[in-house]
Amino acid sequence: MHLHRLPEAMHRWLPNTIWRGPHAAESEQQTLYLTFDDGPIPEETPWVLEQLAAYNAKALFFCVGDNLERHPDIARAALAAGHQLGNHTHHHLSGWTTPAEVYYEDIARCQAALDALLPAAAPRFFRPPYGRLTPGLNRQLEPRYRIVMWDLLTCDYDRDYASEKCLRDALRLTRPGSVVVFHDSLKASRNMRYVLPRYLAHFAERGFRFELL
Repeated sequence: MHLHRLPEAMHRWLPNTIWRGPHAAESEQQTLYLTFDDGPIPEETPWVLEQLAAYNAKALFFCVGDNLERHPDIARAALAAGHQLGNHTHHHLSGWTTPAEVYYEDIARCQAALDALLPAAAPRFFRPPYGRLTPGLNRQLEPRYRIVMWDLLTCDYDRDYASEKCLRDALRLTRPGSVVVFHDSLKASRNMRYVLPRYLAHFAERGFRFELL
């Protein structure tokens, strides 16, 4: 069983975080907000950029700092194409099990790598790996970051998840204003490469736009 959408109680547990896009309450606003976690890597991220460009779709890439330091050219290509970059910690740490001081330091290291690429006025986005964040961490981070969770997790990283079913579930659960999570990672490659182009085509044909948060 796949948990594509976290319980509404989590919204109260982590206040002031972003779960859906700014037009979610306006059903006539056919807008989706695509996000990609865990890159950038040369095996997947450039391919993702090509798919997005085919539909003039914009996305927010939550970068693992270790990957960002190794592949800054790919991050620059994403920025040049009009996409956004966000912080996904430097080592993909869990906020539930990592000591707070270590967690903050890891975020800061990732942010330093991002700041070397981003314009000074660029917003600071953060997504906790695995969605694991405590209320205490949330309170400390919220003044400095726009913390982005999701309305739909595609679960593309599950290698036991049939690609066709992954697509069907993603199409069925998407709604206007959804913040949607894909992964530009090797683990997710099979499902992501099957689902993403079909997902983009499906919603583009229905008049949806893919915008930035």
